[in-house]
Amino acid sequence: MNPFSVHLPQVSRIPILLSVPHCGTAFPAEVRNDYKSDLIRQPDDTDWFVDQLYDFAPSIGITMIAAVYSRWVIDLNRDPENKPLYSDGRIITGLCPVTNFLGEHLYIDNRKEVAAHEVERRLDSYYWPYHQKIVDLLHSLKAEFGKVLLWDCHSIRQYVKTVYDTKFPDLILGDADGISASPGLTRVALDTMKSSTYSVNYNFPFKGGYITRHYGKPLEKQHALQLEMSKVNYMDDTETYYADARAGQMSVLLNNTLLAVASSLIKMDEP
Repeated sequence: MNPFSVHLPQVSRIPILLSVPHCGTAFPAEVRNDYKSDLIRQPDDTDWFVDQLYDFAPSIGITMIAAVYSRWVIDLNRDPENKPLYSDGRIITGLCPVTNFLGEHLYIDNRKEVAAHEVERRLDSYYWPYHQKIVDLLHSLKAEFGKVLLWDCHSIRQYVKTVYDTKFPDLILGDADGISASPGLTRVALDTMKSSTYSVNYNFPFKGGYITRHYGKPLEKQHALQLEMSKVNYMDDTETYYADARAGQMSVLLNNTLLAVASSLIKMDEP
């Protein structure tokens, strides 16, 4: 099975690529039986339905790439050398996690790490193909427009005590502390989202994972932003099911934000 799916624009494209690295729920046959079956039946750390939430994107000219396999197989938003993203004491799951965010062991044998040769196999089979496709899509958009934005799409439960000791804001925009995107693009995104009824944070408690930090190169006219959101904004109160009314309201804001950012990006560098 291909480790990603690509959703191409249905109209003339605009210079934005959406990445959804944590929506995958599949487990390859070669490793599926190593995991605790009750946990992988509904892998809890999944960014549930985020690809569905953004399914309007092709209709406004945006390309989207989405993961197929669970982040518990390999996390596409982690450094390939497993370098930690944060050092503030929060729980950090690794490149090939052995526990979930609650600290529960994922594997039947309660292993403390995935063997190095197996990590390499997963990098080759699932991780690098996703990232190579990101590179290809970014290059294609940049060749056409001279500039491009990668928007990395994420969600999280309202409460994850091992990461943050209180309720998360509705929306958290990250640009790696001002490094991964032009300040103007970040400002447009923040202003548009803050015009809504949702609470909005900037770079706290998330500032962007590996994808944002690695692909954001503003000096090369390649920008990257990460949007994290509380799942309750588009799911039911139990954060289990997709809630059409909530999702519809959120999709309108996401649509407006992406179009505003695209307009700013296209005008950038004009006299």
